[in-house]
Parts: sequence; structure tokens; C-alpha cells
Amino acid sequence: MNKVDVLSRLSVEMKEALNCSPQIAEQETFSDPLHQMRCDYEKGRAFWNEGGPDMHNIRELDVAFKGNKVKARLYYPTSNLQSPALLYIHGGGFIVGSINTHDRIMRILAKKSGAVVIGIDYTLSPEAKYPQAIEECVAVSQFFLRHGPEYGIDSQNMGYAGDSAGAYLSLASYLWQRDAKMDTGYIKGMLLYYGLYGLKDSCSRRLYGGEWDGLTKADLNYYQEMYLKSDEDINAVYNCLFNNDLSQNIPPCFIASSEFDPLLDDSEALYKILDHHSISCEYKMYPGTLHAFLHYSKVMEAANQALADGTRFFLNCLNNER
Repeated sequence: MNKVDVLSRLSVEMKEALNCSPQIAEQETFSDPLHQMRCDYEKGRAFWNEGGPDMHNIRELDVAFKGNKVKARLYYPTSNLQSPALLYIHGGGFIVGSINTHDRIMRILAKKSGAVVIGIDYTLSPEAKYPQAIEECVAVSQFFLRHGPEYGIDSQNMGYAGDSAGAYLSLASYLWQRDAKMDTGYIKGMLLYYGLYGLKDSCSRRLYGGEWDGLTKADLNYYQEMYLKSDEDINAVYNCLFNNDLSQNIPPCFIASSEFDPLLDDSEALYKILDHHSISCEYKMYPGTLHAFLHYSKVMEAANQALADGTRFFLNCLNNER
């Protein structure tokens, strides 16, 4: 009852995006609600992926992981060899989404940065429980660190990018490698869009979230239940990243948030912690927007601006290293 009337306060273009989102008609129905949710999400995102920038080349490969495989999709914006790369980890609350649902976002990042963008199609929950998604992202990252030149990638100049759960997985994957004493010097920067990093309660969670963004308290609890093996994992240092050491050996971070996102305070808290410890970072909140606004670049300048801001930050990280 104390929620803000979010819908009346959205930007004009955010309202336009909500109004023109396609209704999924004549959809196939399934008895499994989760399978239905995944299919609906894929179909809904297909509309928003239309018209993304053309790529010079796109290729896919499978990376070995514990007897199984993780698919990776590489977006080459140019014919340049030995280009920097961004490892992109998609959002979707751990339970929906794929490299297909985030295709346009990755194309735009590739086009604006000139870097190869590598989409990681990690296994969703509940089929994969914490920390498998992190381990899969680490496996793909380390694969391209070793074999990048074979794919036209400068493996010493890479970064992470991700939205929502993907932003969390980006930071968690980096911390996992750091704490395991793996080589992390190849990660020059991270682009973290409206992530969740471990707050259990916050002002923004109390004020925002509804059926319009799928981020009610019940929704957030459901995503967590699907992702974690047990309640004991809630405070684990690679689930609640605020319980990890964020004071040292972290690359520069671009941290973006949405004004009316229940996860807003996660981004603000992360920025304040990193800034307090003199870790290079930039924080930007995009007014009038909802969680997941990056998908709506067909009609939202804020989405295009946020992606441009991230690529500018990443290119600056690369230039500072050279």
C-alpha cells in the first residue's frame, strides 16, 4: 500500500515502450508454468530485437564444462583481427532469457565499441542451481583468455557486461576468478546494468516493483528460490556480493540503474562501496525508466544512451591500459 504510483511518473518514451509492447497472440500453451514463461519471454523479446545493427560476422561455438557444453555466440562488428572483447551475460532472473532474447543489445554494444561481443548462454535455473551459472561463465571467460587469438580476439583486453541477473553474474564471475587466484588481468572493465548484488531489503524495494516489471516481492523471492540450492546460500559470498571483499583488485566499473527499479539501491550501494575504496567507477541513473529498459532501444533514446555510455567507459578503460 506504500508503493509509489510508478506508471504515472515514467518518462514519455518509457510509457511508449510499455504501450507498444506486443501482445503474444495465438501462443502455444504449456502445462508447465515455467516453460510457458520462457516461451512467452522469447516471443516478446523477438519484437524488440528487430532491426539491430548488422554485423560483419556472427559465429557460435560450444565451450566444454564438466562433461557438458555452454554455447557462446560471437558478434564481430568489423573485419578487424585481434579486437578487444566484451563477455556479455544476459539477464532474466536466472530462469528466463538467452543469447537470443538479448541479441539487439549485444549487436549495439558491438557496433558502438568495435569490440567482439561474446554472449554466454549459461544454463538457467532451476535446472542449474547456484553456483553453476557462475562456474559456466568463468569457464567461457577462461576459454577465451586462452584461445581468444584463434577467434580474432585480443584476449588481454576484455571486459564483462550484463543486465540484471547478468550484471550480478558478471561481477560474481570476476570475484570467483579473483578469489581462486586465476588470471583476472585480462578484464579491463565491467558494464553493470541494473543488477542485484545482495540487498535483502531496501528503500527502492519498498517503493517500486509491480506487475509491469515482474519485480514484486513475490517475484524476487521466486527467482531466488529457483536459483539457490538452499536458504544457506542466501548469504554466500558469491550470491550476496556485499558479503565478499569489494575493497581491492576490482577493475573499473560502469554502474547503471533505473529510476523506478526496486533494485535501484543495489546499484547505488555497490557504487558507494567501490567509490569509498577508491576503485575507479562511474554511476549513472537513467530518469523515468523501469528495470530492463535496455531492451527498448527501438523507441527509447535512454536505452541507446545507456549502451553508448557503457561502451564509452569500456573504451576509456582500454585506452588507459595502452
